[in-house]
Amino acid sequence: METLKQENIIESPRTEVFTPDSPQDTDADNAASSSPSLILRLVALVNEIPSNTEHRKIFRAECGNLIRRIRLLAPLFEEMKEFKGKLPDQAFLSLAAFEKALRDACELLHSCFSESKIFLVVERERVLDRFLSVTAELEHALENVPLNVLEISDEVHEQVDLVHAQLKRAKGRVDMQDQHLYNDIDGILFQENGKGVNSAALINLAERLSLRTLPEINRERIALDCIIASNGGIRNSRIDQMIQVLALFKELAQSNSVSVYIENENVKTENTEAPSIPDDFRCPISLELMRDPVIVATGQTYERACIQKWLDAGNKTCPKTQQVLTHLLLTPNFVLKSLIAQWCETNGIELPKQRSSSERDIIEVLLQKLSLGQPDVQRDAAGELRMLAKKNTENRICIAEAGAIPHLVGLLSSEDLGTQEHAVTALLNLSIYDGNKGAIIASKAIPSIIEVLKNGSMEARENAAATLFSLSVIDQNKVAIGASGAIPALVKLLCNGTLRGKKDAATALFNLCIYQGNKPRAVRANVIPPLMEILQEPSSEMVDESLAILSILATHPEGRTAISQASAIPLLIDLIQTGSPRNKENAAAVLLALCTNGPLHLMRLKSLGAYGPLCELERTGTPRARRKAALLLESIRMEDFDGPKLNERRY
Repeated sequence: METLKQENIIESPRTEVFTPDSPQDTDADNAASSSPSLILRLVALVNEIPSNTEHRKIFRAECGNLIRRIRLLAPLFEEMKEFKGKLPDQAFLSLAAFEKALRDACELLHSCFSESKIFLVVERERVLDRFLSVTAELEHALENVPLNVLEISDEVHEQVDLVHAQLKRAKGRVDMQDQHLYNDIDGILFQENGKGVNSAALINLAERLSLRTLPEINRERIALDCIIASNGGIRNSRIDQMIQVLALFKELAQSNSVSVYIENENVKTENTEAPSIPDDFRCPISLELMRDPVIVATGQTYERACIQKWLDAGNKTCPKTQQVLTHLLLTPNFVLKSLIAQWCETNGIELPKQRSSSERDIIEVLLQKLSLGQPDVQRDAAGELRMLAKKNTENRICIAEAGAIPHLVGLLSSEDLGTQEHAVTALLNLSIYDGNKGAIIASKAIPSIIEVLKNGSMEARENAAATLFSLSVIDQNKVAIGASGAIPALVKLLCNGTLRGKKDAATALFNLCIYQGNKPRAVRANVIPPLMEILQEPSSEMVDESLAILSILATHPEGRTAISQASAIPLLIDLIQTGSPRNKENAAAVLLALCTNGPLHLMRLKSLGAYGPLCELERTGTPRARRKAALLLESIRMEDFDGPKLNERRY
């Protein structure tokens, strides 16, 4: 590779990231008129950041860290949208610099997601330098954002400080997780026309790069062609060698069996007596070990190919029982299939591979069942989809792409509680994949999920609450869910649900209340009394959740008023002394919010003997707890010196 390193590095094409109303300059004279537009552009840029890197094979750690840090800033820009005053010139210029940093981050991520994988690995040092540069740019820009001027809440301020600290630590180091990929490609590039290439290594490399199938390889070739085009159509030896590697992958993919590429592989078989196959594992038609067991309408299980052949011949009865089949749909028997697989593994038997069945075929059959209109069939199909969606990400993607989400949303209104429960849980499992969240929202699922939350079985209500939490991870969904009336129903579950239900409700409420507009909705739904009841129970398993919600509600005026009316201060002081480190931290945060905005609370805090516990917390608490305790102690001392001053400062 020494000769290759001496050649000019081909610069990757830069892709424009769409943002509305992009300014051509950031003249401070235009700050007043451009401020709302600038803030909206920042929100749009953050929303363009992909939500996960689950399918990334290259620079996964770097992309994941950058995405996570930027998305943690989403609440900052949501609160900035509520800023009504005139943005000072310096603040405008700082935000404009931050916009440029976000654009550079978007372009880098787009490159990592769309460029040639082979090119990215070979040019890894250049790409890593871009990650370092973008990280440093974001860190510098974030340092200059005037959070106090923008009236950002304490909770979001702390989150921004956390992100800033992470960026500061990260800007001087890089991860080298793709070094082995580079070394393997390096070795293959040295081989002339693919001669002498270790075939097993080639197979392994194709797997790790996700270049195993012809569609994947075709997309890779298009990406390489884009790089050539960006270089004026010129192909140098570096690109030629990359294309040669891709040709080897294509040859591999076109082969009927990867085994032909493994050199000098001697396969040895041992002549051992085959174990007896359990009768339950044999197909009643062929008497052979089943590889794809399916259930017919009578409840009997057969090998899919055998029973399908029987049905294709015009038969309408169950071969074993001779009963007339009420329908001809075949339901996969996943439990039996799993047992057969375990038995085969225990006995050293290779389970025959399925020839024509796939998860997509199974999903298509289940969708047909959902559309039949027979309640028992729909319930079973929704249950199967629920289990498939729980299994893995690939299934979640496949189920959504097959069009199952609107069917499942329709079943949320079913009068059958079991069907309702399966449907809402299936949607919960599908929503784990971020790419499905938008499709669920677009299917107008929120009102139906809320209806299940109000009137479904207890398990359905619990899973409805969990679904709302999962969907609200996307910031814009917090607004829609809160405006749809979910919060009163969640408060009701918090009051009378099972422990699991209460936890699901509390988690959803906390996430929704990150959005400022949902805080008064929660207060007006009377969330404070049940939270206080939980704190008063010594054996409660939900103190952490309750204090976390109180700490975020305390950043809103209505929340502080309601907490004050609940006479929370004595209980909070007690928790500072006896609670867990996280409990103490949140209790101090609530007290600080109350006392910052109400001098009488500060006097009551002092009269109840909080000075000693706060001193201990300042000495032994978590970093956040120590900061809160220090501010409270400073305010108590100032009050002793010349009267209440806490409300004159912003923390």
